[in-house]
Amino acid sequence: MTIKQKVEAVEKLFSSLDQEISHFKSFTGIYCYSSCGKCCNKHDIEASPLEFLPLAFHWFKTGRAQEFYDKLENNQSLNCIVYSPLSILDQNQGSCSEYPYRGLICRLFGYGANRDKYGELRLLTCKLIKDGQIENYTKAIVLLKNNVKVPVFTEYYQKLMQIDFQLARDILPINKAIKIALETVMQYYAYRPYSSGKGAA
Repeated sequence: MTIKQKVEAVEKLFSSLDQEISHFKSFTGIYCYSSCGKCCNKHDIEASPLEFLPLAFHWFKTGRAQEFYDKLENNQSLNCIVYSPLSILDQNQGSCSEYPYRGLICRLFGYGANRDKYGELRLLTCKLIKDGQIENYTKAIVLLKNNVKVPVFTEYYQKLMQIDFQLARDILPINKAIKIALETVMQYYAYRPYSSGKGAA
């Protein structure tokens, strides 16, 4: 697969996930609070490089690849490089500056589940939703027990591996994952002409 084909495959997977999340939200009523960036303002978020290939490709197409590569090279923070807090005083209020190109982990958290040691699905969501949306959260737990369709973390990461096993296999600190995605795109086009036309590599 070319880089462009991989990007398209990841974007297609994300589109399917977004639809699944939309259905889950409509069944449960669960939602993220406006301007809440608490889950983004964490130092231990991990992801695979492949889920950020669309972001890296977007930066490359818009002529910003080197700019962001330099930022990642010099970055000292463990927080995601594209997270933008609203103020210095409250880092938990903010948003993703590249929201359409956010990774799989960013899309799944809050609306995805994993299986526990007994094989039961457990919703992976934040404390704010658990404590502030008790009715919706309780409804979600009941629906999971009744096999309502919910995105499952392991299943989506397995689907990523089918696109590119190597880039999906390693789970790394988020900025490291973004940097490897960017390196992958930049190296690929270092010796190839880039064309935005149909059938481009």
